[in-house]
Amino acid sequence: MSGPEIVDVTLENVDKTGFFCFMSKKKAPGYAKKMRWLKDRMTEGLRIKMLKLPDRGFIEYIPGEYAFRAVNADGFMFIHCLWVVGKSKGKGSGKLLLDACIEDARNAGMKGVVTLSSEGNWLHGSSIFKKNGFECVSEEFPFSLWVIKFKPCENPVFCGEWKKKTGYPEGLTIYTSDQCPYVHDAELIATQTAEKVGFPVRTVKLETREDIVNLSPTPYGSFALVLNGKLLGYHYLLEKDLLPVLKEQLVRVL
Repeated sequence: MSGPEIVDVTLENVDKTGFFCFMSKKKAPGYAKKMRWLKDRMTEGLRIKMLKLPDRGFIEYIPGEYAFRAVNADGFMFIHCLWVVGKSKGKGSGKLLLDACIEDARNAGMKGVVTLSSEGNWLHGSSIFKKNGFECVSEEFPFSLWVIKFKPCENPVFCGEWKKKTGYPEGLTIYTSDQCPYVHDAELIATQTAEKVGFPVRTVKLETREDIVNLSPTPYGSFALVLNGKLLGYHYLLEKDLLPVLKEQLVRVL
């Protein structure tokens, strides 16, 4: 029996193949936003490789100069996402996708490959990178920066100064981008929850690599919630999780 096969997603076929996430929700706003975003990024060198059905998994990567993560990684290939799900796990599919990225980076004459990991929500964990020769070169909880180098060079680094980027000292500030199709719903839930209890809320849209570097209050870059000037989280929060926090803040003010 042959192993998993890879499908290259390109500008020419992406409307047909999709990009893995939200495949069952192609009419959703988050899907449309992601599609527009990735088509723009493909002109900057973004690549997506998906496992051919019935296997399910994908990898998304881009030259570090254009990465939508608050990391300085010029000259490296940067992995945004790497996921293998369901029955496709345990078949070596993750390594297959990772090796394809590494090969592309080598063929492009890059310094190496870098990625951001977290053992929490919305980011891949670190185990696959540990197993495949990557080294952890920096940590800022809950994030870790993993690198494999092809030649001697300086390590990529976090952009830093996160506290200075938490922006407004009062209210709920939602930092969003279109890199992840789930962000639209996360932003909507946070906005509606705040409005439900009369909590001040505003949105900061991160539309470019420069916005990510200069404005994101976390290395993740694509989404963050900041409450009264302090980071609340970088991932999806349901109303049942966010509502008690906002109510508590209102009680303190009163």
